[in-house]
Amino acid sequence: MADKFEALEQQLELFIENTRQMGIIVSDFQPQGQNVLNQKIQTMVLEMQEIDKFRPQMQDVHVPLEVFDYIDQGKNPNLYTKDCLEKALAKNELIKGKMDNLKRFKAMLMVELTKVFPNEMSMYRALKGDERPT
Repeated sequence: MADKFEALEQQLELFIENTRQMGIIVSDFQPQGQNVLNQKIQTMVLEMQEIDKFRPQMQDVHVPLEVFDYIDQGKNPNLYTKDCLEKALAKNELIKGKMDNLKRFKAMLMVELTKVFPNEMSMYRALKGDERPT
């Protein structure tokens, strides 16, 4: 599985480098450089064909759309994973806090209900298998 990603990554790096070189040629274009530019364009087409050959191997790969937003903003896509983990941790802490509050509320409710309805609460505890008084 990792091999297909490494091979695609190498092909993409070649494509990016060729594109960078072609950009240099075009930005300072000289008529005598036309043959070199034509070669670079031909190489780019061949590299795109090579990249396209990876498509069947990548059918099962799903990339969240937010990753593309990160790339469009000029951010490193690896930051997406980091941000997701940070959001998950923050949400986990929030949920943990809510659960702790609900546990405290339940304990307080049980105490107050036991004061008002001692017989019913004893029956409730017996049904739940919780014989300890709260």
